[in-house]
Amino acid sequence: MMDQRKKTVKRIVAGGMTLTLLVPLLAACNDKSEEDPNNRRTLRIGMMYGSSQDESYYRQQYTDLFEYTHKNIDIELIPAIDWTEQQFEEPDKQQNVDQLAKVKEIMNGANPVDVMIIDSTAMLSQLVQDNMLKPLDPLIKEDKVDLSDYVTSVIDGIKDAGDNQLYALTPTFVPSALYYNKTLFQKNNIELPHDGMSWDEVISLAKRFGDGKGGKDATFGFSFNQWGASDGYTDMSQYAGPLGLRVYDEKGEKMLVNTPQWEKVWTTIADLYKKHVVPTQEDMQKIYEAQGKEVVGGDGGQVYNPYQNQLFFSGKLAMVLGQYYMLNDLETYGKNYEKLKMTKLDWDVVTVPQFVTEAPGVGTNISLSALTGINAKAANPDDAWEFVKFMNGEEWAKLKSRSSSEMTARKSFIKPRDGMNYNIDAFTTLKPAPQQSMADLKLLQERPNLNYLYQLGSSEFQKVLSGQKSVKEALKEYEEKGNDMLQKIKLNPKGPFDAGIGGDVYGGGGVVRPLG
Repeated sequence: MMDQRKKTVKRIVAGGMTLTLLVPLLAACNDKSEEDPNNRRTLRIGMMYGSSQDESYYRQQYTDLFEYTHKNIDIELIPAIDWTEQQFEEPDKQQNVDQLAKVKEIMNGANPVDVMIIDSTAMLSQLVQDNMLKPLDPLIKEDKVDLSDYVTSVIDGIKDAGDNQLYALTPTFVPSALYYNKTLFQKNNIELPHDGMSWDEVISLAKRFGDGKGGKDATFGFSFNQWGASDGYTDMSQYAGPLGLRVYDEKGEKMLVNTPQWEKVWTTIADLYKKHVVPTQEDMQKIYEAQGKEVVGGDGGQVYNPYQNQLFFSGKLAMVLGQYYMLNDLETYGKNYEKLKMTKLDWDVVTVPQFVTEAPGVGTNISLSALTGINAKAANPDDAWEFVKFMNGEEWAKLKSRSSSEMTARKSFIKPRDGMNYNIDAFTTLKPAPQQSMADLKLLQERPNLNYLYQLGSSEFQKVLSGQKSVKEALKEYEEKGNDMLQKIKLNPKGPFDAGIGGDVYGGGGVVRPLG
């Protein structure tokens, strides 16, 4: 949980802006300096996480400009999960906090928050199901808010979480794209990727690179991340995310992995690893060792190179799934590759691959954060709606368009970075895949030993990669051992648990969803 806090604060610091930067835009905002001093109100804004130490960052991110331009409104920030209190809890309590229960605490009661800023569509969906949010469609219609400038896939993603209605809006989102090395494609006389490709098409392209043997001098066709290999099972989770396949049932009592759908997923990913289409951990180790020898045998004038182990930048990887902020690395690389004695990178992006039959229009590694809704029990619903409109308005979008980690949700402010030329539409076409439900998260919080099932799955997958088992055999074993483990976990959800596997416990869950 503390890692999550660091990640959250880091994102906020990166995206936050001081009032000094906001001053030039204030003239374009509503001037309410002459409001009636006797008409002072308080707007209570709830957030998923926060603390008194972090409050200034959250105010920079969400409320400073609104409070400055709405003189008679005072802002109170109320975190559902207060880091100040959580840091004194036992580690297991920190990791297994019931997020939904905490959110409901600040949305109910005698003094509920007026606005709730939500960090996931899973939480949004649950709050909609529990009738805790006010529908925004009537307010949008009444105030004639034009949604045509919003990224369509973002609006569709929010509607999917709200039974085809809008219960929130978000000023930003974090998209992903398929980055590709133009030079490698041209060198090998292979046609360039294009928008709207299926997973089968991308995999077919990727298999045309390399000789299938791997090693330190190999060229790889594809990777699920810019840093290289994983355990394979992690990649499989990302790949299968849009399909919504379950590992076990909603009650955590029965395994659901021994199916034709799962067999196809395992076979596809295992084939990529066996043929070294994606870099394996052994491939990366050979690359590291070779680079180490080069450094040892060098002239002592080595320059720190953050890109030497990233295959895409060293010209050894044709395509990679990367999130929006990978542009930061590409921008920095483009300005410094000569200092690092590396080669200029000719690249572009297309939409991430999709399952055109099973989940058309749905991408992987796309997230909607800062989803802003109005509490159904808000004491100050009018100012709450004013805040939601303002946070998702043009002035705010202009500011957020400068962010290096998130993309604005308003199309008119979306453009390539200065000095860079790439297919910007690749980031805005596909909508996010459904996230793990709050019910599944709650079950995992109640039974943290369910995480051992991820370890079991990874262990069985490694046996497929090593040739010890076929996919059918591994899935059958996964089902049988998993069913036995589920019954033991039901009796012993949190205590010491001998899974009989060995190694570390990794995060997991009942539904395979995109990571990140």
